[in-house]
Amino acid sequence: MHFTRSSGILLHPTSLPGRFGVGDVGPDAYRFVDFLAAAGQRIWQVLPLGPTGFGDSPYQLFSAFAGNPLLISLEMLANDGLLTRQELDHAPEFPAAHVDYGRVIRHKMPLLRAAFERSKSGWTHGGFFEQFRTANDFWLQDYSLFMAAKQAHGGEAVWTHWNPALSRREPAALASWRERLAEEIAAIEFAQYCFDLQWRELHHYARRHNVRIMGDLPIYVAHDSADVWANPDLFQLDAAGNPAVVSGVPPDYFSATGQLWGNPIYNWDRMAQTHFAWWTRRMLHATIQLDMIRVDHFRGLEAYWEVPAGEATARNGRWVKGPGAALFRALEDALGELPIVAENLGVITPEVEAIRAEFGFPGMAILQFAFGNDPQAPDFKPHHYPRDRVAYTGTHDNDTTMGWWNSAGAGDSTRTAEDIRKEREFARQYLATDGREINWVLIRALMASVADTVLFPLQDVLGLGSEARMNKPAVPSGNWRWRFTSDALSGAIAARLKEMVTTYDR
Repeated sequence: MHFTRSSGILLHPTSLPGRFGVGDVGPDAYRFVDFLAAAGQRIWQVLPLGPTGFGDSPYQLFSAFAGNPLLISLEMLANDGLLTRQELDHAPEFPAAHVDYGRVIRHKMPLLRAAFERSKSGWTHGGFFEQFRTANDFWLQDYSLFMAAKQAHGGEAVWTHWNPALSRREPAALASWRERLAEEIAAIEFAQYCFDLQWRELHHYARRHNVRIMGDLPIYVAHDSADVWANPDLFQLDAAGNPAVVSGVPPDYFSATGQLWGNPIYNWDRMAQTHFAWWTRRMLHATIQLDMIRVDHFRGLEAYWEVPAGEATARNGRWVKGPGAALFRALEDALGELPIVAENLGVITPEVEAIRAEFGFPGMAILQFAFGNDPQAPDFKPHHYPRDRVAYTGTHDNDTTMGWWNSAGAGDSTRTAEDIRKEREFARQYLATDGREINWVLIRALMASVADTVLFPLQDVLGLGSEARMNKPAVPSGNWRWRFTSDALSGAIAARLKEMVTTYDR
C-alpha cells in the first residue's frame, strides 16, 4: 500500500504525562494529538496496546486482542459518573518521569472495579456494552475467563499450573469456573469495553485532526496468554501445554548470544488448514483500531529462528520456513489491501524482500545504523532510500539519538571503541555536522529524504539522552518505563517541526 509523504512521532501512550502514574488515553493524549497537528505531524505511532505481563513489555501480552486496562483514563470515567472527583483527588504522588507499574496497578485496578460496580446502576452506556460484548465474543469470553482464573490462581501462575481440568479446557470445568467467577469476568469485560470506548474516541479525534495512528503487531504471542490457552492446537506445545520450541533471533547488533524471546511458535500447518482464521481475525481487529500496522519481525513469517525449549540463549537455534506469502494472500483475500509496514530488520533474505514486494508493503530503515558495521547499513543511508520506505532516526529498541551519539556505545558488546570512533567520524562526514544538536541533524536528514514516511521517537525530538531510552533488548528488567513531563512540549518545538514539514513537502 502506498502511503502519502508525511512524518510523525513514535510515542507509546504509557509515556504520556498525567497525575495517575502512567500515561493513558485521556486528556493528555488529546493534547498530544493537538501538538502533532500544530507541528504538521500526520502520524502517531504507538506500541502494542494490549495488557502486559512479566516485565511490563507490550510485546509479551496476555491477549493479542484485549486492551491494556492501565491505559483507561480515570478522568474520563469520572466524567461519565463512574468515579468521583474525591476518588481522583486521593491519588498518591507518582514519579513524573517514569512508570512504577506495581504502584500504578495497586492504585488503578481497585478504581476500575469501583467504576464497574457503579455501572450496574443504570449507566447510560449499558446498551453499547452489550453490543461490544457481542461483537467481540470471539476473543472476549476466553480472555475474561483467562484473566479471572489467573487471579483465582494467585495471579502469578502460568495457565499450565492451574486446576488441571481448567488448564485442559474440559467443557464441564469451563462452565463451572465461568459460574464461579461470573462477577470477576463481568468486571474484566467492562474494563475492556471502557478501553475500547475511550480508544475509539481518541482515534476519531486524531482522524479529525489529520493524524493517523500507526500501531504495532507483534509476530508472536506470550505463552501465558488467553490466545495460547484457548487455541493450543495452533501452537507447538508438548503434552503438558508447555512450548516445545521457542522464538528468538540469532546473535545480532544488540546481543552476542542472540535474543531468546521465549514465545511459543505457531503450528503453521494447522493454521493453514484453517485458512489462517486466527490471523485474519487478529488483522481485522487491528485494522479497526489502527490506520497503519507495523508487523514486527516481518522476516519471521518467511523463516523464523527456532530454539529448543530449555536453552539458556538463542545461539543453538535454526532457521525454519514460515507460511510466507500464503498468509498474506489469505489475509488479503479476506480483508482486501492492508495498510502494513514490514519491519524487515535483521537477517533479511531475497525471499523476505520478494514477499514484501509482492504485496507492496513498505520496509523500514534506521538512520542510526547507517554509519557503522550493521549488514544493512548501506540500505539505511538516505541516498539509497526508495520512496516506499518508513525511515526512523531510531526505534523503541534503540538508544535515543543523543544517547547513541554521546554514550560511546556503553553496554554494547558487539562494537569496539574503534568501531564507534569510525562510526561517528563517518556520520560527521555524511551529515556535514560537528555534532551539535545531532538529534535535529538526523531529523532533518530524514525529512529531506525521498522516503514517503519518516518517524522520530519523541525522545529524539526533545533531545533526550540514554536516561530516556524505552527498551534495551535482551535486558529483562527496567524497560518500558519512560515518561515525558507536561512542560516538555513547546510551541517552539512544534514550529521547528512544522517548518521542516513545509520545507520538505511532508
